[in-house]
Order: sequence, then C-alpha cells, then structure tokens
Amino acid sequence: MALLREREWYAISLRPQGQHQRLRNAVTRAGGHLLALSPLRIVALDDTDACSRLRDALAASRCVFSSPNAVTCAARLQPLATAHAIAVGAGTAAALRRHGIANVIAPDRMDSEGVLDLAELQAVASQRIGLVSGDGGRGLIERSLRERGADIVRADVYRRDVAKFSPAALRRFDALPAATALFITSAEALDAALGQLDGERRAKLLAMHAIVASERLREACVRSGFGRIVAAASAQPADLAHAATASI
Repeated sequence: MALLREREWYAISLRPQGQHQRLRNAVTRAGGHLLALSPLRIVALDDTDACSRLRDALAASRCVFSSPNAVTCAARLQPLATAHAIAVGAGTAAALRRHGIANVIAPDRMDSEGVLDLAELQAVASQRIGLVSGDGGRGLIERSLRERGADIVRADVYRRDVAKFSPAALRRFDALPAATALFITSAEALDAALGQLDGERRAKLLAMHAIVASERLREACVRSGFGRIVAAASAQPADLAHAATASI
C-alpha cells in the first residue's frame, strides 16, 4: 500500500462539461486522481440556418471537422455523409468513424496548422470545402483556405458558453497539493478558467505543471505566466497522462 500511495498523483482537466471521462480513465489507469474543473459548456445549435449550412458543408468535395464536439453536434442534426472527411486530430477522426465515416484523413500534428499542412488542402483554388465547427475560435482554417482560393461553406453547429465554477469544485481545487498537473487542451478554456479565479487561486493554478499537446498551447501558457510547462506527445488521454506522470 505504501508503494501505491507514493505513485498517486493529482490533476485537473479544463475540458468542457461532460467531456472528461476518457481523460479521467487514463489518469486513473496511471494511478492519478482527476478533478474536472469545467470553465466552458458546449451548447448545440439546431436552428434552421445551422441545419441548412451543415447540409451544404457535407455536400462539398471535402469537409473539415474541427473537433469531436463538431462531429457530435452535427450528427444530432442529420446523419453524417461526406465524400472526403478531414479531421483536425485523432479524437475528431475517431468521432467521425463512430458515426459511420470510415475514410477520414487526420494530420500527425493535431491542430489547425497540422490540417493546413495536409497535401489534400494545398491546391484548393476554386474548390468548395465544407468546415463543420463551433461559433468563435481562431478562424485560422477558414481564413487560410480562403486565401488559397477555396470556396468555404462553414457550418457552426455549437457554441461555447462560460460555465461558472461551483463552490464545491473550488473547495476541491483549494485542497489539491501544489504538485498538481493541469491538462490544457484549449486556450479558450484556460482563459475562461483564469478569468473567474481570485488572485490566490489564480497564482495556485499558474504554479501547477501545465501539460500541453501543441506549440500553440505552450505559447499560450507562457503568455499566461506558467513556469512549468510539459509537452505531451499528443492530445490523446494516454499521452497526456504519461506526460503528467513524468513531470510530477
């Protein structure tokens, strides 16, 4: 039992509400305990415009899906069928396969920059390309493909709303040890978390071991003031948990 206690560790997930389970499972398998601290919630869009634009996006010669949320929310509106699906990362690709799309392309670098480096999206002048995404975000994929001459049909199928931390969640946060891993998979979620913490709690968060899966997120952590930043091999839960166990 003493060995087990020595291997125990703690982590926080800043993913949106309802999206912590796979990461929780990976952390548990690695001997850790995960606090789900959700600063955002996903709100599916089901208005007439969203449905219409989704039909048009899926009918394009290529269709880019920006996240697992985009896949899940789109599938609630209509069955997913597209000639050529492109996913931002492995998690998005897996979500597409669960909804019946077997032929999916995803980059090794699992972010917008990785998608834009794909050979399939280089010579796209005059091509019609669908983009299934959420309201907001950086807009890098859409902007870059338009600059390459593509005709982009964007379908926003969800939005992100700020979710206020509950008093119970904050009490659990206060009880965490200093050597806690913080999984950061979204710069927007990080900003939403920091924006609702008081000075003492914000300082505690910034002192944690930030576990990131992209250079963009590492840069966001540097700007926010983190002193300990560890790069995971990917955004997959097992890789995030492995990076955490190696750092704390």
